[in-house]
Amino acid sequence: MVEYKYNSIDLFAGCGGLTEGMRRAGFKTRVAVELEAEPAKAFRLNHPDAQLIQEDIRAIDMEDVKKMLDGSPLHLLAGCPPCQGFSSVRKLNKRASVRDPRNQLVVEYFRFVEELRPQTIMMENVPGLADYYLFKKIVKQLKNIGYSIDTQIVNVKDYGVPQSRRRLVMVGSTLGPITVAQGLKSHTTVRDTIGHLPTPEETSDPVHKIVARHSDAIRRRISLTPKNGGSRKDLPPEYTLDCHKDTAIGFNDVYGRLRWDTISTTITGGCLNPSKGRFLHPEQDRAITPREAALLQSFPEDYIFPVDVRKQSLALMIGNALPPAFSFTQSENIANHIAAHS
Repeated sequence: MVEYKYNSIDLFAGCGGLTEGMRRAGFKTRVAVELEAEPAKAFRLNHPDAQLIQEDIRAIDMEDVKKMLDGSPLHLLAGCPPCQGFSSVRKLNKRASVRDPRNQLVVEYFRFVEELRPQTIMMENVPGLADYYLFKKIVKQLKNIGYSIDTQIVNVKDYGVPQSRRRLVMVGSTLGPITVAQGLKSHTTVRDTIGHLPTPEETSDPVHKIVARHSDAIRRRISLTPKNGGSRKDLPPEYTLDCHKDTAIGFNDVYGRLRWDTISTTITGGCLNPSKGRFLHPEQDRAITPREAALLQSFPEDYIFPVDVRKQSLALMIGNALPPAFSFTQSENIANHIAAHS
């Protein structure tokens, strides 16, 4: 049983990866904000005590949020504003970011900080956000209103998450200088994470039973892909899809298998579809299941995901989540910082 010592708010909460990590570090999420219905459903299933505001963050009246806090101190305001226009895929190898209205949501994060004045703050995002003029402006504004700020680009693989995923982390404090928590550099493998699971046919877990269905031709291609790390490049030429025949284009990892004894590739919003990346099981002739994807995102095995939603929605909520193990390390670092200044 976790002992709650501090209060937090989770902005852009998704299915609850950030809140799960904060919970383990002793933060009680008093208020969370998530617009999309299906991630919000998953959040409620796992964090029923949090007051979830399911509406556009730009329409939220801060007085309503203050009423929800009911005079309690706010120790940490954390969030991951959607900034897909800065992702490496969306930028298409160009330095300029894709114009995406969601890029402006970092301003809403600052609005919450400015009006609620939490003791500490944390923001996680894609590395490309670091060069965005609005982000640079907000960092300057945060310093102007009394926050000590540190920003670093790190990889979640160094924090107990069994995948490679580079992220920008910003932490701030009104209590004194603070720095982003550093990783331990000890990596967890795919085998460590999902090697113990039964097959989808043998499991009683409804989330693990969900498997992508394919045509006979695709199933044949998957069966011919060498176990433990094979890829489409290992297939005989007659199995090369037309879209892959031009070697100058395309992503080499699509229809590739995960490797048992190393970390996974990044779990994305396409993680249940092998045409979107290296998302085939190391040995079994299938794509990974939502449970396996969630475990590779470091969610606990008993984390609840709704099974009455589209598979694509499950993939998006899992792939877009902040890995709880990473959130825990950063949140624990902040909890220790608060305790040291109490």
